[in-house]
Amino acid sequence: MKAAIRSVLLSILVAQPLLHAAEIASGDGLVRAMHDRYVKSWYQTLTFTQKSTTYNPDGTTKVETWYEAALLPGKLRIDIGPPADGRAYLMVDGNATIFQQGKEVKTRSQVNMLLVLGFDVYKQAPETTEEIIRAEKYDLSKFHEESWEGRTVYVVGADKGDLKSPQFWVDKERLLFVRLIQPARADASKSSSRRSGGLRGGQLQLVAADRRGASPCGFILRKCLLRLVEGHEGLGSFDCVRLSPHSAQDDSLN
Repeated sequence: MKAAIRSVLLSILVAQPLLHAAEIASGDGLVRAMHDRYVKSWYQTLTFTQKSTTYNPDGTTKVETWYEAALLPGKLRIDIGPPADGRAYLMVDGNATIFQQGKEVKTRSQVNMLLVLGFDVYKQAPETTEEIIRAEKYDLSKFHEESWEGRTVYVVGADKGDLKSPQFWVDKERLLFVRLIQPARADASKSSSRRSGGLRGGQLQLVAADRRGASPCGFILRKCLLRLVEGHEGLGSFDCVRLSPHSAQDDSLN
């Protein structure tokens, strides 16, 4: 019996350094861990109907229904209103094409970091995700932990106390993306969500609220909010009405 106990203790002592070595301690390590946790179970196609509410500076609001379809990694179609109206955005591998009345109006280079960090990271090679993150000016070497909404999260891209640098937050236990802060295109000294809809000034952040954990088909984001940090003014909200993983939407995204 004593020999068996000594053997167990020895095994624990030998394994302990290996467990510490496996701890996540950097941004690139986190990206790899996120990928490895869900790569076999994450959905590849997804459709959802979304209610989008915009709060205008004059106090009025605008409510629209968006119909979205994703083919992961890297492809997202957003129909603004009924698809038959022909108002849409097509995001494919870092480029965004705008359609009005069914006709292509403009194509520009645009990386949707919500797509990259909320979805693509779990389906594409970690090296690809890391390359995109670095190109978008997130510092993967800056890494720390925070307590947020009662849970421990990893923060990548900023030192503790810094809420202005480009950064993303990931739930430590679930390894699911929950928050994004990034610079506005017009002024790198100010921060905004990529989905701020052209809002100017202040520091904006995207907050994933009412989150669900990982299911066999992956993570479901039920609601996200755009919030103005400076002034604490609400700017917009997005509510998922119907969400269907594993939908066959490949043809509409090719």
